[in-house]
Amino acid sequence: MSQHPFLQKNKFLLGSFASNCSSGMTISTLPERWDASWENNLKLAELLDDAGIDFMLPIARFTGYGGETDFQGSILETMTWTSALLARTQNLVVFATIQTAVNHPVVVAKQIATMSKIGNDRVGLNIVAGWNKPEYEALGLTLPDDHETRYGYAQEWYDLVKQVWESEEAFDFEGKYFQTKGTYGKPRPDYIPPIFNAAGSKNGREFAITNADFLFTPVSDLSRSAAEVEELKALGRAKGRDTQVMTFSHVICRATEQEAQAEWERQLAHTDMAALDNLMNLMFAHAQSFPPEIRQQLRDRMAVGHGGFPLVGTPEQIADQIVALHTAGFSGTTLSFLDYVEEFPYFGDHVLPLLQAKGLR
Repeated sequence: MSQHPFLQKNKFLLGSFASNCSSGMTISTLPERWDASWENNLKLAELLDDAGIDFMLPIARFTGYGGETDFQGSILETMTWTSALLARTQNLVVFATIQTAVNHPVVVAKQIATMSKIGNDRVGLNIVAGWNKPEYEALGLTLPDDHETRYGYAQEWYDLVKQVWESEEAFDFEGKYFQTKGTYGKPRPDYIPPIFNAAGSKNGREFAITNADFLFTPVSDLSRSAAEVEELKALGRAKGRDTQVMTFSHVICRATEQEAQAEWERQLAHTDMAALDNLMNLMFAHAQSFPPEIRQQLRDRMAVGHGGFPLVGTPEQIADQIVALHTAGFSGTTLSFLDYVEEFPYFGDHVLPLLQAKGLR
């Protein structure tokens, strides 16, 4: 199969993130926080499509984080969400985020191939090997304690998915976790879909470098990120892979810096503290070992944008910050907003032309 067109774009990629989950990426009690209704998601998709944004990326979740708002507790399932959006858009690549432990690889291969026909090959796959123990418990599953098992399973899972896509004849698959006979998938996709994966552990990053077109990693400090990105790309080159690295960002774009900073403080002041504590305890069990100032910055960023790089300021400042991400070696970033539909148009009208003028779009 030839290379997917999404991988051939010579520009800094931009996409939305987590609009399928209640409150999006902002752990907020504000009444205007994101309502992840189907109607709002469709409005957002149409706005992004018209503006030339590259992709939409959902989160696969089965439980929320509790608190006053049950942050991310109302979730549109990603396979059906992706299928519906592909049928209603023209240019966006829409990703399905899939947890390997709860989705059979042959079924996923068939679903993605079907979506490639619905959307003229505009579907992507974001692979999640698993980390959230309460979700596993809600599904009656046991989360393996070690990364080796999780990623060994994910590797075999994706090997089988890809073999279904690539094989013209029926085949038998003999693995540790899957044994199938007479397996095939028709229709086949015209391209292997673009693959996303977010990973922090050594095993996770090896999996991402081996299989994913784009590895997601957060930004804490841009100078450190530049070295990290180059290291990840070098590991990819050593495996003969053109590994690209993306990050995720939270946007507060206003006409003046003072307005943007005031909005950051307003969102921070209305944090759902119980939900934030639940998330921090789950994701950062060892955060108490961080220096106090780093721990507080981490909490603030988790509260306002789920840990995303803060794109806060005027359109000019945000365009410069995105240029800085590009200079650090990132190939793109996702974008989240307190209210995506309300706030994206200002970003689209005022930031995107600046990025075009700077040669990033």
